[in-house]
Amino acid sequence: MPTVAGMSGTLYLVRHGQTVYNVEGRLQGWCDSPLTTPGVAGVRDTAERLADRAFVAAYVSPSPRTRATAELLLAHHRHVPVREMPDLREFGFGRAEGEREVDLLPELDPYDMWLGIVDGTFAGFPGGETGERFRARVLRGFRAIEARHPQGEVLVVSHCLTLMSYLATIDPARTAPPRNAGVAVVELAPRRLVSIESREPGPGEAGPRTAGTVGTVGTVGEGELTRSTA
Repeated sequence: MPTVAGMSGTLYLVRHGQTVYNVEGRLQGWCDSPLTTPGVAGVRDTAERLADRAFVAAYVSPSPRTRATAELLLAHHRHVPVREMPDLREFGFGRAEGEREVDLLPELDPYDMWLGIVDGTFAGFPGGETGERFRARVLRGFRAIEARHPQGEVLVVSHCLTLMSYLATIDPARTAPPRNAGVAVVELAPRRLVSIESREPGPGEAGPRTAGTVGTVGTVGEGELTRSTA
């Protein structure tokens, strides 16, 4: 992983590993499905690449898939305190939880839905969150993490749309989403996106894909969000 210069706080944002619902193309917000075998392998690879980080704390969404991911990621950091943070949950899809994205067509364009969730304009599904409420709670959670850790390296394990919403506040022009088990590095003083792993998904990776130039370790993707699953 890239080493961040300076003494400011640094967040290592990791999306959970690939899950069964990712593979099946189902909406997966507050509902859950287990990590796939390739998903576990992808997280273990990320854990090895993060083994030399000096984490002072770890924050995780309460979802089972993120907790399972965090446990694997911290194999080399057993001493690091882990705190569950409800504000890091994925967008709540309400009655649409578990539905296949393809079944939402043509009534709803997934491209517009994803972007509307990230920028807070999506009206939401019955029984679920609005984009505005989702964005507000996500930013509340990350602001709390930033305030607690002006220095040191911090691991945050969360979800695709959650991470995208936060990253959009740092650089709105760069919308490439993190892949499953992918890492985005954010330096807090000044706030800037140092790197993001957002290339086309391979084995063990899933989620919204990027078109055009996409980021790899040490770069920031310029890609544009296209249709796929969250």
